[in-house]
Amino acid sequence: MKKHPFFQNPAPEVELLEKEEVAVSPQHAIILYNDDVNTFEHVIEMLITYCDHQPEQAEQCAYIVHYNGKCLVKNGSYDDLVPVCSALLDQGLSAKIEA
Repeated sequence: MKKHPFFQNPAPEVELLEKEEVAVSPQHAIILYNDDVNTFEHVIEMLITYCDHQPEQAEQCAYIVHYNGKCLVKNGSYDDLVPVCSALLDQGLSAKIEA
């Protein structure tokens, strides 16, 4: 049986690289909860303004909150999410940061 050309050549030398340790901060999430106070339009506007959602994404989140009672609307580090969550609360929405 004839050997395949790949197996006829010696294996190339491989340089091993050192593992680099990367510090990963734990991710948190802002969860938006349903309420009987805010309109769809207000919720959508707030998600666009404070969570940097596109209009379609904000509308989908508003419907998820309405039908499921809650929706994850933004991920990130705790420190980055605190001002966003505070702004949503200041605008009358029900939200909290979860790990």
